[in-house]
Amino acid sequence: MRINLRFATLTAAAVSLIGATLAAGSATATAAPAGLYAPSALVLTMSYPGGSTDTAARAVTLSCAPGADGTHPAPAAACAELRNADGRIDSLLSRLPGQACTRLWSPVTITVDGVWQGTRASWKHTFANSCEMNNTISQSSLLSF
Repeated sequence: MRINLRFATLTAAAVSLIGATLAAGSATATAAPAGLYAPSALVLTMSYPGGSTDTAARAVTLSCAPGADGTHPAPAAACAELRNADGRIDSLLSRLPGQACTRLWSPVTITVDGVWQGTRASWKHTFANSCEMNNTISQSSLLSF
């Protein structure tokens, strides 16, 4: 019974503290955002699928808010490119013809996972081989890592 009495006392104290906090907060203004910028943090990986597991050959991080940062080789250019594309990574793939590639099947997969402007982001594309990948991403600062 003592445990229940203590719990009831603690619960009543917590409820009154929360009520006082809410009353003080409502007197000033409505709920303000936690920060000025919506979070934008991504992890980009390149892997060679095959066998029983995919092995990530390379991985970089990219944070775009409030400033460009991370292990990406060109974070400022990558963030600007992603902002200009409104976060649509498919639009960053080049449609221009590049060098001639063989038809060798040696797949390369690029993934982008994380949060873009406060919204969950996930993108994955598998290229037939590294030549095709280089032709397709040659114009992209984001995907050239």
